Amino acid sequence: MAKKSPSPAKATSAKGAPSIQIGISDKDRAAIAQGLSKLLADTYTLYLTTHNFHWNVTGPMFNSLHAMFMAQYTELWNAVDPVAERIRSLGHKAPGSYAQFAALSSLPDAPTTPPKALDMVRILVDGHEGVARTARALFDLVDKANDEPTADLLTQRLTVHEQTAWMLRSLLEE
Repeated sequence: MAKKSPSPAKATSAKGAPSIQIGISDKDRAAIAQGLSKLLADTYTLYLTTHNFHWNVTGPMFNSLHAMFMAQYTELWNAVDPVAERIRSLGHKAPGSYAQFAALSSLPDAPTTPPKALDMVRILVDGHEGVARTARALFDLVDKANDEPTADLLTQRLTVHEQTAWMLRSLLEE
């Protein structure tokens, strides 16, 4: 009969829920959740900007940009839930208000007056590169904590943001 490895003692909170014992320290879980909160805020801010541009794009490239922006904001919308759920899996609350996102995001809000189409593209290139930087900044901590699920999530997000920035940047070449 195989021996079971002993499980760590489970402390319980005042309401009886067991404490989180996933092999990542409380300190590292808090720091990773804070970094993921910044990623969530950047992703949501970029989502709002992209959706805004989808609504307000004009000019000769209207059809192609309108469709491209829709595909991009849909992808961003689908990305916020896994980031928020990873924060929750680490035992922390996910931010979810405009005020929290504004305080946490490294990206500027969408311009109040819609820019010209190619300026929209430039803003989105900067946005995707900004989100990539935010994701990449977490890797050292995630690696040190052996947090493979977060590393996987970050890798997936980096792939999307770097590829999207490249595709948008290609529209600006003459």
